[in-house]
Amino acid sequence: MFAKPDIPGPNPWVESPQEKLPEGACDTHAHLFGPQEAYPYQTKRGYTPPDATETSYRNLLQTLGFQRAVLVQPSVYGTDNRLMLDTLSASTDSDPIDWRGVAVVDRHISDEELSRMDTLGVRGIRINLVFPGGVTFEDIVSLAARIKVFGWHIQFLVDVSKFENLAERLDKLPVPSVVDHMGHLSTRLGIANPGFRELLDLMAEGRTWVKLTGPNRLSTLPEAPFTDVDPFFQALREARQDRCLFGTDWPHVQLPTPMPFDHSLVNEFIRLVPDVQGRQAILVDNPANLYGF
Repeated sequence: MFAKPDIPGPNPWVESPQEKLPEGACDTHAHLFGPQEAYPYQTKRGYTPPDATETSYRNLLQTLGFQRAVLVQPSVYGTDNRLMLDTLSASTDSDPIDWRGVAVVDRHISDEELSRMDTLGVRGIRINLVFPGGVTFEDIVSLAARIKVFGWHIQFLVDVSKFENLAERLDKLPVPSVVDHMGHLSTRLGIANPGFRELLDLMAEGRTWVKLTGPNRLSTLPEAPFTDVDPFFQALREARQDRCLFGTDWPHVQLPTPMPFDHSLVNEFIRLVPDVQGRQAILVDNPANLYGF
């Protein structure tokens, strides 16, 4: 018996953004789900999503104007990366989308499997400190030295307002770090929040990247424009624009707000980054640097 979804799927309606994105634009944050008969979810999980297929995601990318995409392993699959890896391995040189991946692994993974993942396009591992199902911080410490040889990074889903000693922990890692969703803290806390200031300091040092994703996850507003997120977005960009990334966060799991239109999220980015140079850096150059496009 397959589990029924207990969260909504993404809004199927998608339009072209208000302005065309630069050539080589990359969506650095999306997940794929299902079908359950081929890719079952782990028992310990925080939600059960409806299917979110490669076909649907490709349509989204092409409509929005992205030519590059990074698939991020979601917590519901634990360390079973088969769906992501199967998608990466099926891509060909003629594919209009250039794919990369971020996996979830534990300390028991073999060096041979890490090497295979690297060949397929995996460029980092993820630790989820918000939803159940991820590996622990201790696992990441033991893995960091092993992934350094591949030039990978470690991606964190973490609420920076609640996680103590984040800078101290990240500074000890021998690889770059990436923080999801602008630090995943509520805008009610303000940009003076100590955890957010710590994140800005980490960015300034140059070894930490931040995804300017999920403004709807931080905002107190139900729909775009998420103007209360603007100070956080701009503070991160001012700290180190060359360490900023953008992503849709499709298909938007575990939202505290109504399901957004994906083109509205891209239009929010366009509103906040009106200059050509900024869009080129965040959408094209920075992800090319981090993911090896």
